[in-house]
Amino acid sequence: MSSIVRTRLQRFRQHKLGWASFILFSVILVLSLAAELIANDKPLLVKYDDSYYLPVLKTYPETTFGGVFETEADYKDPAVQTLIEAKGWAVWPLVKFSYQTPNLDLAVPVPSPPSKQNWLGTDDQGRDVFARILYGLRVSLLFGLALTFCSALFGITVGAIQGYYGGWIDLLGQRLIEVWNGLPMLFMVMILVSMFVPNVYWLFFIMLFFGWTVLVGIVRAEFLKARQLDYVRAAQVLGVTDRAIIFRHILPNAISSSLSQLPFILTTNISALTALDFLGYGLPPDAASLGELLLQGKNNLDAPWLAISGFFSLAIVLSLLIYIGEAARDAFDPRK
Repeated sequence: MSSIVRTRLQRFRQHKLGWASFILFSVILVLSLAAELIANDKPLLVKYDDSYYLPVLKTYPETTFGGVFETEADYKDPAVQTLIEAKGWAVWPLVKFSYQTPNLDLAVPVPSPPSKQNWLGTDDQGRDVFARILYGLRVSLLFGLALTFCSALFGITVGAIQGYYGGWIDLLGQRLIEVWNGLPMLFMVMILVSMFVPNVYWLFFIMLFFGWTVLVGIVRAEFLKARQLDYVRAAQVLGVTDRAIIFRHILPNAISSSLSQLPFILTTNISALTALDFLGYGLPPDAASLGELLLQGKNNLDAPWLAISGFFSLAIVLSLLIYIGEAARDAFDPRK
């Protein structure tokens, strides 16, 4: 790691709000990745008849625990619980509901308010809101991170080629990108998504198709400036290939301004996915998502915990990313 990179990382750590936001965001990401261990309708560990089982990782038939059916064991069934307790024990996660598990023991109509069983209440299908937020955060964060990475990869590559070669390649590329950026992305995505069965992969590629141009201008400007420097001209004279000059010599020095934009791009991607889910053009209806939770809040105004939970979950994540982005922008500012 170069001294410049170490200095910039140290400067980022010295930004207290940005560094604290990065740590908290990392904790949220890790918790969402471990959602099955926190909220699940299956035990984490079962000891039965001196044998140990991991239902959260593997499917077991009911006959494994002394039942009569060959189908998958329903661990919420009192009969199955009695069979397990007769010859062993079970360790459950903090929340005994997955994102698709309805609470069949509710004493009030759905959506039900927060209770000991359901910390943030249930939605209009009796599903636990906390579990749906946890799983929904994982979907939103992983989708946003993957989309940000791929769009940055394409944008940096195109911007580097335009800026390095210049001339008609740069001119043609800029005109095409200007036309591309003039398209109403959200409406185009809604139109294309409505033509297919809801699918996370279709949605990902369609959003990538319209969102890869964000970093092109920034990288292009850095390359236009760097290609005139002495070390680049010296490499060209020595016969170093254009590919090596672009990706081994110029890009490491020009990428810092792009890195500071990644948190803001991630914020945009998460917001776009949430908006599409809210409008009904996003993930499949049974998928856990923050947009779907906000839509339920709009449709159930007498259950304010739905809208409040969804809003604050989204607001906290986006606020953390904005603080991280501001700290990264200050830390990677080449003028400092």
